[in-house]
Amino acid sequence: MKVQSILYFNLKALYHKGRVLAYIVLFFLINTSCIKQLNLYEGDKDEDNGNSEVKEKAVVCETDFFYPFDKEVKSIETTLTIRTRTPLPEDISRLKTEIPPLKYNKSWLFMLTQDDCKQAAFCCTWAAINGYPLSNLYFYDLAHIQAGDFPPDSYYLNKTLGCTDGAGNEVRFSFTTTLSPEWEYMNETTKVGKGYTENFHRFFMKSGLFWGNVKEMLNYGVGIAFHDLKVDDPYNEEEVLTHLDIAHGIIVDKLGRDCKMLARPDGNDTYIKAGTRYPSVLTMTTESGGSTLYPYQDAELYKIPVQRSFYAPSPTVSNPGNDQERIKEAILNELSKPEKERMAINVGVHGTDGEWADFFVWLNDEYGKDGQDNMWMPSQEEYYEYTYYRTHGTVETRRTDDYTLELTVTLPEGMSCYYPAITVNLLNLRTDDILSIDTDENISGFSYADCKEKDCVMLNIDCRKYLAEHAENFVKRHEKHPNVKTYRADALYFVNLLKQSEKKDELLNRIR
Repeated sequence: MKVQSILYFNLKALYHKGRVLAYIVLFFLINTSCIKQLNLYEGDKDEDNGNSEVKEKAVVCETDFFYPFDKEVKSIETTLTIRTRTPLPEDISRLKTEIPPLKYNKSWLFMLTQDDCKQAAFCCTWAAINGYPLSNLYFYDLAHIQAGDFPPDSYYLNKTLGCTDGAGNEVRFSFTTTLSPEWEYMNETTKVGKGYTENFHRFFMKSGLFWGNVKEMLNYGVGIAFHDLKVDDPYNEEEVLTHLDIAHGIIVDKLGRDCKMLARPDGNDTYIKAGTRYPSVLTMTTESGGSTLYPYQDAELYKIPVQRSFYAPSPTVSNPGNDQERIKEAILNELSKPEKERMAINVGVHGTDGEWADFFVWLNDEYGKDGQDNMWMPSQEEYYEYTYYRTHGTVETRRTDDYTLELTVTLPEGMSCYYPAITVNLLNLRTDDILSIDTDENISGFSYADCKEKDCVMLNIDCRKYLAEHAENFVKRHEKHPNVKTYRADALYFVNLLKQSEKKDELLNRIR
């Protein structure tokens, strides 16, 4: 993997903001090896922190809790009991069920993969989606969040970004970040110093993500993928296979879960060939020669490279527009087509910045929870699992008496599945017909509502084994830091994913 210098990337990001000259001056004032340095934030002080009482310290970037993916449920059989207000028909064959092509009955799919294990995947992409601070000049890690130590130009979007489940509950956007498990920089420490203003070196861009950043993103549903490997010959398939196994072993050791996706690096199909042979790789993405994804047209995803696009403008085209404008054009083009003919908008990106954050806001405001609410933005591995359950899962209906209908949902075991959740449509029934719905202990999250475009009830079923414990961990984080608004918003978000229960009521009361 090509590692660019810290200065290059900071200047590149600032170029679009028109601040290159100012930053160059700041960089040399801070970093020149003089006996005495001028600090533009605190005045003229010595390099060794002068009169400041605040010191920096190096800490390991680590989460305070982490979802136990290694203990996730493997196969599921669960029953929902629906009691109606009026008698059920003797022949219930017209009460058909279906698992729709997209979760929550959304009409189009957006996916994003961020390559090269970029730190911006955490402090820009993830932060923008989940309501955490953003910076146009600097970068930060999870350890900075935990210490309340943010760059001096930090700002907030003052909202989270996502869609809804169709029943009024927020579902935040997700994406995929690639990892570099063979590179030692993922194990480096973070310098933290809240109130330290002698310089802001600690907020300069790192070589990439730390494992603690990755764990926190996984807590929120972000997906992971293989990308570059530390090979001598990237075109030697056997060597790539060997390093896939090495990288996989490191990921399992660090995260306690598998990595089942590969994003082709550098246009090198040797990685695709090796991924096809490597057992843990189940889904792949590539920017050329891949299979175009049409969600409403059934297609096999297992070991199939899915086509994605980098929307960077061509230098040979006059007035080509920027990345985000070109993506918007692609979205509008697909939405002009009938649902069954819409191609998924599958985006590849390297670094993200404030312009990308604005683009995610645009997605939210136009097609997410604050707009038409018709798009689903999962990671590719979550989408892969949903299509696996849709293809191999079953839903059986049984009339037990005049007013009671039982639905038995079976989700078979799949390799490295961490999102055992589906949407089921129950046709020719409306919520006005329903008196109550009871779920068994295998269902941790549940909501239902009338379908928008069909005569049916939409049932959103989540069978993650530790969803309640996960939500409680966010509540505990909020209780420990009650004045941090983002922690409170996270606690409410994860508790609202739970089905109605005494546990959910208890957690809501603790937040309020």
